[in-house]
Amino acid sequence: MQQCLKNFERELLEEDWELVREGLEVKVCRSADGEETFILCRSRQRRGKERAMHRRFEKRIEEGLDKIARSCRKRRYKAVRIAKRVGRLLERNSRAAGLFETDVIEDAQGRAKLVWKKVEAWPDWAALSEGCYLLRSNLTDWKAQDLWRAYIHLTEAEAAFRIHKTYLQIRPIWHQRQDRVLGHILVCFLAYVLCKTLGQLCRTAGLGQEPRRVFEELSKIKVLDVMLPTRKGITIRKRCITRPSEHQAILLGRLGLELPGSIKTAQM
Repeated sequence: MQQCLKNFERELLEEDWELVREGLEVKVCRSADGEETFILCRSRQRRGKERAMHRRFEKRIEEGLDKIARSCRKRRYKAVRIAKRVGRLLERNSRAAGLFETDVIEDAQGRAKLVWKKVEAWPDWAALSEGCYLLRSNLTDWKAQDLWRAYIHLTEAEAAFRIHKTYLQIRPIWHQRQDRVLGHILVCFLAYVLCKTLGQLCRTAGLGQEPRRVFEELSKIKVLDVMLPTRKGITIRKRCITRPSEHQAILLGRLGLELPGSIKTAQM
């Protein structure tokens, strides 16, 4: 991704960005052959996260290189072994690896020595590219804002599939009949609608953007079936709901939901 952004360094320096929403700007860049469209995106929130990440990884690499250099001065190591240690260190902290230039050499006694320095131009590029990412499309007649919104719709659809597989624990099932396939799709869709509805209720109630924790807490409320046999051979089934805890009652109140005392069921 960083190498792709390098190809648009001039565009990153220019100021002709379009504001999509607060903290997010986009810019259209056409390919040389005119058959593709690249959309440069610059996010203020993402910039803050990447800047903090770069600083954290920079500190880790610097401390790691100092530790390796000290170990080389204390003991005799082969250059190949030290080079592997340096490679693993840079790989674990790849976001800031471009800031460091390393070299492992051997002296006349065959002792490995690590020499490293910081690349002066890297911080300027990091400051310019932090918070930026690139989208690519074969649509050449769309505006930058429309392409970005289409990309967001795609990520939301991918998130919906992840919710089905993990959050709602609805795994793909092989069906042999069309009506069963359609029934499975309907159940998945209704579950997703309920999940999104709960998310909207959470946002309205000031409970955050992710309803996962609320869902996990409310899922502890159980439904019990009480079976009451009679002398006439009829079994009366009464479906009862457990009493919510104090924390659960607060959540239900914030969401504007009220649990029924029981659920009517048919007699058997």
